[in-house]
Amino acid sequence: MNDGQHVRQLTGLRFFAAFWVVVYAYWRNLDVDWTSTFIGKGYLGVELFFVLSGFILCHVYRTSVEDGSFRYGAFLWNRLARVYPLHLATMAGIGALGLAAAVAGMNIDSTIVSWPSLPANLLMVHAWGLAPEAGWNHPSWSISAEWFAYLSFPLFAWAILRLKERPLIAMAGAVIFMMALYVGFERLTGYPLTSATYKWGALRIVPCFAYGCALHAFWRARPAKNSTASALVGVAAALILAISLASFGAPDAVIVPSLGIVILALGRLGQTGSNLLGSPTLVYLGEISYSVYMVAIPWQLVFVNAAAKLFQLNDKQLPLWLWLVYILTVVPLAAASYHLIEHPARERMKLMAKAWRMRRPKAA
Repeated sequence: MNDGQHVRQLTGLRFFAAFWVVVYAYWRNLDVDWTSTFIGKGYLGVELFFVLSGFILCHVYRTSVEDGSFRYGAFLWNRLARVYPLHLATMAGIGALGLAAAVAGMNIDSTIVSWPSLPANLLMVHAWGLAPEAGWNHPSWSISAEWFAYLSFPLFAWAILRLKERPLIAMAGAVIFMMALYVGFERLTGYPLTSATYKWGALRIVPCFAYGCALHAFWRARPAKNSTASALVGVAAALILAISLASFGAPDAVIVPSLGIVILALGRLGQTGSNLLGSPTLVYLGEISYSVYMVAIPWQLVFVNAAAKLFQLNDKQLPLWLWLVYILTVVPLAAASYHLIEHPARERMKLMAKAWRMRRPKAA
Protein backbone atom coordinates (compact mmCIF):
# COMPACT_ATOMS: atom_id res chain seq x y z
CA MET A 1 0.00 0.00 0.00
CA ASN A 2 1.44 3.38 -0.97
CA ASP A 3 0.87 6.80 0.53
CA GLY A 4 -1.78 7.69 -1.99
CA GLN A 5 -4.16 5.00 -0.82
CA HIS A 6 -6.82 5.39 1.83
CA VAL A 7 -6.58 3.40 5.07
CA ARG A 8 -10.30 2.85 5.57
CA GLN A 9 -9.92 1.16 8.95
CA LEU A 10 -8.36 4.30 10.42
CA THR A 11 -11.18 6.51 9.13
CA GLY A 12 -13.67 4.45 11.10
CA LEU A 13 -11.48 4.65 14.20
CA ARG A 14 -11.93 8.44 14.23
CA PHE A 15 -15.63 8.01 15.08
CA PHE A 16 -14.88 5.83 18.10
CA ALA A 17 -12.33 8.38 19.31
CA ALA A 18 -14.93 11.17 19.03
CA PHE A 19 -17.69 9.12 20.64
CA TRP A 20 -15.44 8.15 23.55
CA VAL A 21 -14.95 11.86 24.25
CA VAL A 22 -18.67 12.56 23.91
CA VAL A 23 -19.68 9.78 26.33
CA TYR A 24 -17.07 11.10 28.78
CA ALA A 25 -18.48 14.64 28.52
CA TYR A 26 -22.13 13.55 28.74
CA TRP A 27 -21.71 11.02 31.54
CA ARG A 28 -22.05 13.71 34.21
CA ASN A 29 -25.65 14.26 33.06
CA LEU A 30 -26.69 10.63 33.60
CA ASP A 31 -28.62 9.93 36.79
CA VAL A 32 -26.75 6.82 37.97
CA ASP A 33 -24.72 6.00 41.06
CA TRP A 34 -21.97 4.01 39.38
CA THR A 35 -18.98 5.10 37.37
CA SER A 36 -16.83 3.46 34.72
CA THR A 37 -13.05 3.81 34.70
CA PHE A 38 -13.00 3.28 30.94
CA ILE A 39 -15.49 6.11 30.40
CA GLY A 40 -13.58 8.20 32.92
CA LYS A 41 -10.56 7.92 30.62
CA GLY A 42 -12.61 9.26 27.70
CA TYR A 43 -10.59 12.47 27.54
CA LEU A 44 -7.87 10.30 25.99
CA GLY A 45 -10.00 10.11 22.87
CA VAL A 46 -8.35 13.45 22.10
CA GLU A 47 -4.92 11.80 22.37
CA LEU A 48 -6.13 9.10 19.99
CA PHE A 49 -7.12 11.84 17.54
CA PHE A 50 -3.72 13.49 17.90
CA VAL A 51 -1.79 10.27 17.25
CA LEU A 52 -4.05 9.50 14.29
CA SER A 53 -3.41 12.98 12.93
CA GLY A 54 0.36 12.48 12.90
CA PHE A 55 -0.03 9.08 11.24
CA ILE A 56 -2.48 10.24 8.57
CA LEU A 57 -0.64 13.44 7.65
CA CYS A 58 2.57 11.47 7.18
CA HIS A 59 0.59 8.95 5.14
CA VAL A 60 -0.73 11.65 2.84
CA TYR A 61 2.24 14.02 2.62
CA ARG A 62 5.46 12.13 3.37
CA THR A 63 6.15 11.23 -0.27
CA SER A 64 5.75 14.84 -1.41
CA VAL A 65 8.05 16.03 1.39
CA GLU A 66 10.58 13.40 0.40
CA ASP A 67 10.60 14.19 -3.34
CA GLY A 68 10.45 17.98 -2.88
CA SER A 69 6.96 18.52 -4.31
CA PHE A 70 5.42 19.47 -0.92
CA ARG A 71 3.86 22.95 -0.96
CA TYR A 72 3.51 24.38 2.51
CA GLY A 73 0.94 27.03 1.58
CA ALA A 74 -1.32 24.53 -0.17
CA PHE A 75 -0.97 22.13 2.75
CA LEU A 76 -2.04 24.80 5.27
CA TRP A 77 -4.96 25.89 3.11
CA ASN A 78 -6.20 22.30 2.85
CA ARG A 79 -5.88 21.89 6.61
CA LEU A 80 -7.69 25.19 7.18
CA ALA A 81 -10.48 24.06 4.86
CA ARG A 82 -10.77 20.90 6.93
CA VAL A 83 -11.27 22.52 10.33
CA TYR A 84 -12.02 26.24 10.15
CA PRO A 85 -15.55 26.53 8.68
CA LEU A 86 -17.13 24.28 11.30
CA HIS A 87 -15.07 25.96 14.01
CA LEU A 88 -16.55 29.32 12.98
CA ALA A 89 -20.05 27.86 12.70
CA THR A 90 -19.99 26.36 16.20
CA MET A 91 -18.61 29.60 17.63
CA ALA A 92 -21.51 31.47 16.01
CA GLY A 93 -23.90 28.85 17.38
CA ILE A 94 -22.57 29.31 20.91
CA GLY A 95 -22.89 33.08 20.52
CA ALA A 96 -26.50 32.70 19.38
CA LEU A 97 -27.27 30.41 22.32
CA GLY A 98 -25.73 32.90 24.71
CA LEU A 99 -27.79 35.73 23.24
CA ALA A 100 -30.98 33.67 23.39
CA ALA A 101 -30.30 32.75 27.01
CA ALA A 102 -29.75 36.41 27.90
CA VAL A 103 -33.00 37.43 26.20
CA ALA A 104 -34.86 34.65 28.01
CA GLY A 105 -33.39 35.77 31.32
CA MET A 106 -31.47 32.54 31.85
CA ASN A 107 -28.21 32.44 33.77
CA ILE A 108 -25.29 30.94 31.86
CA ASP A 109 -21.63 30.57 32.71
CA SER A 110 -19.92 33.83 31.76
CA THR A 111 -17.00 31.92 30.24
CA ILE A 112 -19.22 30.28 27.61
CA VAL A 113 -19.34 33.53 25.65
CA SER A 114 -15.95 34.95 26.60
CA TRP A 115 -15.38 38.18 24.66
CA PRO A 116 -11.74 38.58 25.81
CA SER A 117 -11.05 35.12 24.36
CA LEU A 118 -12.75 35.82 21.03
CA PRO A 119 -9.66 37.05 19.06
CA ALA A 120 -7.60 34.00 20.04
CA ASN A 121 -10.48 31.70 19.11
CA LEU A 122 -10.91 33.37 15.71
CA LEU A 123 -7.19 32.95 15.01
CA MET A 124 -7.20 29.37 16.35
CA VAL A 125 -4.45 30.14 18.86
CA HIS A 126 -6.61 29.72 21.96
CA ALA A 127 -4.74 26.56 23.04
CA TRP A 128 -1.40 28.36 22.92
CA GLY A 129 -1.84 30.11 26.26
CA LEU A 130 -3.17 33.21 24.46
CA ALA A 131 -6.80 33.01 25.62
CA PRO A 132 -7.57 34.30 29.13
CA GLU A 133 -10.25 31.65 29.67
CA ALA A 134 -12.03 28.78 27.96
CA GLY A 135 -15.09 29.67 25.93
CA TRP A 136 -16.85 29.61 22.56
CA ASN A 137 -17.19 25.82 22.32
CA HIS A 138 -14.47 24.67 24.65
CA PRO A 139 -13.57 21.42 22.75
CA SER A 140 -12.22 23.57 19.92
CA TRP A 141 -9.04 24.00 21.97
CA SER A 142 -7.92 20.73 20.35
CA ILE A 143 -8.45 22.26 16.89
CA SER A 144 -6.12 25.05 17.96
CA ALA A 145 -3.61 22.40 19.05
CA GLU A 146 -4.00 20.68 15.67
CA TRP A 147 -3.34 24.02 13.96
CA PHE A 148 -0.10 24.28 15.91
CA ALA A 149 0.89 20.82 14.65
CA TYR A 150 -0.05 21.74 11.08
CA LEU A 151 2.11 24.85 11.19
CA SER A 152 5.07 22.84 12.48
CA PHE A 153 4.46 19.76 10.31
CA PRO A 154 7.62 20.27 8.16
CA LEU A 155 9.71 19.91 11.33
CA PHE A 156 8.01 16.64 12.24
CA ALA A 157 8.39 15.39 8.66
CA TRP A 158 12.08 16.33 8.57
CA ALA A 159 12.73 14.52 11.86
CA ILE A 160 10.92 11.36 10.79
CA LEU A 161 12.68 11.28 7.41
CA ARG A 162 16.01 11.35 9.23
CA LEU A 163 14.93 8.14 10.98
CA LYS A 164 13.07 6.45 8.14
CA GLU A 165 15.62 3.63 7.99
CA ARG A 166 15.42 3.16 11.77
CA PRO A 167 11.69 3.14 12.52
CA LEU A 168 12.04 1.19 15.76
CA ILE A 169 14.34 3.90 17.10
CA ALA A 170 11.81 6.52 15.99
CA MET A 171 9.00 4.73 17.82
CA ALA A 172 11.02 4.13 20.96
CA GLY A 173 12.25 7.71 20.97
CA ALA A 174 8.71 9.05 20.56
CA VAL A 175 7.40 6.93 23.46
CA ILE A 176 10.31 7.90 25.73
CA PHE A 177 9.80 11.57 24.85
CA MET A 178 6.08 11.25 25.61
CA MET A 179 6.63 9.63 29.00
CA ALA A 180 9.34 12.10 30.00
CA LEU A 181 7.15 15.06 29.00
CA TYR A 182 4.15 13.67 30.87
CA VAL A 183 6.17 13.17 34.05
CA GLY A 184 8.00 16.48 33.79
CA PHE A 185 4.88 18.50 33.03
CA GLU A 186 2.94 17.10 35.98
CA ARG A 187 5.82 17.75 38.36
CA LEU A 188 6.10 21.35 37.17
CA THR A 189 2.39 22.21 37.02
CA GLY A 190 0.74 19.83 39.47
CA TYR A 191 -1.68 18.38 36.90
CA PRO A 192 -1.34 15.96 33.96
CA LEU A 193 -0.57 17.18 30.45
CA THR A 194 -3.52 15.05 29.29
CA SER A 195 -5.78 17.43 31.26
CA ALA A 196 -4.39 20.54 29.57
CA THR A 197 -6.73 22.47 27.29
CA TYR A 198 -6.65 26.18 26.52
CA LYS A 199 -3.45 26.88 28.47
CA TRP A 200 -1.15 24.08 27.32
CA GLY A 201 -3.12 22.33 24.60
CA ALA A 202 -0.53 23.17 21.95
CA LEU A 203 2.07 21.28 23.99
CA ARG A 204 -0.33 18.40 24.62
CA ILE A 205 -0.43 17.48 20.93
CA VAL A 206 3.34 17.43 20.40
CA PRO A 207 4.24 13.98 21.85
CA CYS A 208 1.14 12.38 20.33
CA PHE A 209 1.72 13.86 16.88
CA ALA A 210 5.38 12.81 16.98
CA TYR A 211 4.34 9.30 18.02
CA GLY A 212 1.86 9.11 15.14
CA CYS A 213 4.59 10.11 12.68
CA ALA A 214 6.90 7.44 14.11
CA LEU A 215 4.17 4.80 13.87
CA HIS A 216 3.72 5.66 10.21
CA ALA A 217 7.46 5.32 9.61
CA PHE A 218 7.34 1.81 11.06
CA TRP A 219 4.13 0.92 9.17
CA ARG A 220 5.70 1.99 5.89
CA ALA A 221 9.13 0.45 6.49
CA ARG A 222 7.77 -2.86 7.81
CA PRO A 223 4.57 -3.58 5.83
CA ALA A 224 2.37 -6.49 6.88
CA LYS A 225 3.28 -9.74 5.18
CA ASN A 226 0.88 -11.99 7.04
CA SER A 227 -2.66 -13.00 6.22
CA THR A 228 -5.81 -11.04 6.93
CA ALA A 229 -6.68 -13.52 9.68
CA SER A 230 -3.34 -12.93 11.41
CA ALA A 231 -3.75 -9.17 11.06
CA LEU A 232 -7.22 -9.42 12.65
CA VAL A 233 -5.72 -11.30 15.59
CA GLY A 234 -3.27 -8.42 15.95
CA VAL A 235 -6.12 -5.89 15.91
CA ALA A 236 -8.04 -7.88 18.54
CA ALA A 237 -4.96 -8.15 20.78
CA ALA A 238 -4.26 -4.42 20.44
CA LEU A 239 -7.86 -3.51 21.29
CA ILE A 240 -7.94 -5.83 24.29
CA LEU A 241 -4.68 -4.31 25.56
CA ALA A 242 -5.80 -0.69 25.17
CA ILE A 243 -9.31 -1.26 26.58
CA SER A 244 -7.93 -3.25 29.52
CA LEU A 245 -5.39 -0.58 30.40
CA ALA A 246 -8.04 2.14 30.26
CA SER A 247 -10.57 0.03 32.18
CA PHE A 248 -8.13 -0.70 35.01
CA GLY A 249 -7.02 2.93 35.26
CA ALA A 250 -3.44 2.57 34.06
CA PRO A 251 -1.40 5.80 33.86
CA ASP A 252 -2.09 7.91 30.79
CA ALA A 253 1.57 7.58 29.79
CA VAL A 254 0.93 3.84 29.40
CA ILE A 255 -2.53 4.01 27.83
CA VAL A 256 -1.61 6.47 25.06
CA PRO A 257 1.17 4.28 23.56
CA SER A 258 -1.30 1.36 23.58
CA LEU A 259 -3.73 3.48 21.53
CA GLY A 260 -0.95 3.87 18.99
CA ILE A 261 -0.62 0.08 18.83
CA VAL A 262 -4.32 -0.07 17.87
CA ILE A 263 -3.67 2.41 15.05
CA LEU A 264 -0.68 0.40 13.84
CA ALA A 265 -2.63 -2.88 13.99
CA LEU A 266 -5.53 -1.43 11.98
CA GLY A 267 -3.08 0.06 9.50
CA ARG A 268 -1.44 -3.32 9.04
CA LEU A 269 -4.85 -4.88 8.49
CA GLY A 270 -5.32 -2.36 5.68
CA GLN A 271 -1.99 -3.40 4.18
CA THR A 272 -3.33 -6.91 3.65
CA GLY A 273 -5.89 -5.46 1.25
CA SER A 274 -8.80 -6.33 3.53
CA ASN A 275 -11.85 -4.09 3.91
CA LEU A 276 -12.75 -5.66 7.25
CA LEU A 277 -13.45 -2.95 9.84
CA GLY A 278 -13.51 -0.52 6.94
CA SER A 279 -17.12 -0.87 5.86
CA PRO A 280 -18.90 2.07 4.17
CA THR A 281 -20.90 2.67 7.35
CA LEU A 282 -17.79 2.89 9.54
CA VAL A 283 -16.03 5.08 6.99
CA TYR A 284 -19.02 7.41 6.88
CA LEU A 285 -19.11 7.64 10.67
CA GLY A 286 -15.42 8.47 10.56
CA GLU A 287 -16.08 11.19 8.02
CA ILE A 288 -18.60 12.88 10.31
CA SER A 289 -16.48 12.37 13.45
CA TYR A 290 -15.19 15.96 13.44
CA SER A 291 -18.77 17.20 13.44
CA VAL A 292 -19.63 14.75 16.23
CA TYR A 293 -16.84 16.24 18.31
CA MET A 294 -17.63 19.88 17.52
CA VAL A 295 -21.42 19.84 17.98
CA ALA A 296 -21.33 17.88 21.25
CA ILE A 297 -21.11 20.84 23.63
CA PRO A 298 -23.58 23.11 21.81
CA TRP A 299 -26.04 20.18 21.83
CA GLN A 300 -25.32 19.61 25.52
CA LEU A 301 -26.24 23.22 26.29
CA VAL A 302 -29.47 22.99 24.31
CA PHE A 303 -30.66 19.52 25.27
CA VAL A 304 -29.83 19.47 28.98
CA ASN A 305 -31.26 22.92 29.67
CA ALA A 306 -34.41 22.17 27.67
CA ALA A 307 -34.84 18.78 29.35
CA ALA A 308 -34.29 20.28 32.81
CA LYS A 309 -36.99 22.86 32.19
CA LEU A 310 -39.43 20.48 30.50
CA PHE A 311 -39.10 17.66 33.05
CA GLN A 312 -38.29 19.90 36.04
CA LEU A 313 -34.86 18.38 36.63
CA ASN A 314 -33.28 20.79 39.06
CA ASP A 315 -29.90 19.04 39.12
CA LYS A 316 -29.84 18.46 35.32
CA GLN A 317 -29.45 14.70 35.89
CA LEU A 318 -31.22 12.78 33.14
CA PRO A 319 -32.93 9.40 33.54
CA LEU A 320 -31.39 6.65 31.45
CA TRP A 321 -33.98 6.72 28.64
CA LEU A 322 -33.65 10.47 28.21
CA TRP A 323 -29.86 10.30 28.41
CA LEU A 324 -29.82 7.72 25.62
CA VAL A 325 -31.93 10.04 23.46
CA TYR A 326 -29.52 12.83 24.35
CA ILE A 327 -26.38 10.99 23.31
CA LEU A 328 -27.75 9.12 20.29
CA THR A 329 -29.15 12.27 18.70
CA VAL A 330 -25.59 13.62 18.45
CA VAL A 331 -24.96 11.37 15.44
CA PRO A 332 -27.79 12.61 13.16
CA LEU A 333 -27.09 16.17 14.31
CA ALA A 334 -23.44 15.72 13.34
CA ALA A 335 -24.46 14.23 9.99
CA ALA A 336 -26.57 17.32 9.29
CA SER A 337 -23.68 19.55 10.33
CA TYR A 338 -21.33 17.64 8.03
CA HIS A 339 -23.59 17.85 4.98
CA LEU A 340 -24.83 21.40 5.51
CA ILE A 341 -21.67 23.11 6.77
CA GLU A 342 -18.47 21.12 7.05
CA HIS A 343 -18.28 19.34 3.69
CA PRO A 344 -19.71 22.12 1.44
CA ALA A 345 -17.48 24.77 3.03
CA ARG A 346 -14.41 22.55 2.69
CA GLU A 347 -15.12 21.91 -0.98
CA ARG A 348 -15.76 25.61 -1.57
CA MET A 349 -12.40 26.52 -0.06
CA LYS A 350 -10.69 23.91 -2.23
CA LEU A 351 -12.35 25.39 -5.32
CA MET A 352 -11.13 28.84 -4.25
CA ALA A 353 -7.57 27.53 -4.06
CA LYS A 354 -7.93 25.92 -7.49
CA ALA A 355 -9.19 29.18 -8.98
CA TRP A 356 -6.27 31.09 -7.49
CA ARG A 357 -3.81 28.62 -8.99
CA MET A 358 -5.43 28.93 -12.41
CA ARG A 359 -5.19 32.74 -12.29
CA ARG A 360 -1.55 32.65 -11.26
CA PRO A 361 0.68 33.73 -14.17
CA LYS A 362 2.82 30.93 -15.54
CA ALA A 363 6.59 31.28 -15.57
CA ALA A 364 8.09 32.10 -18.95
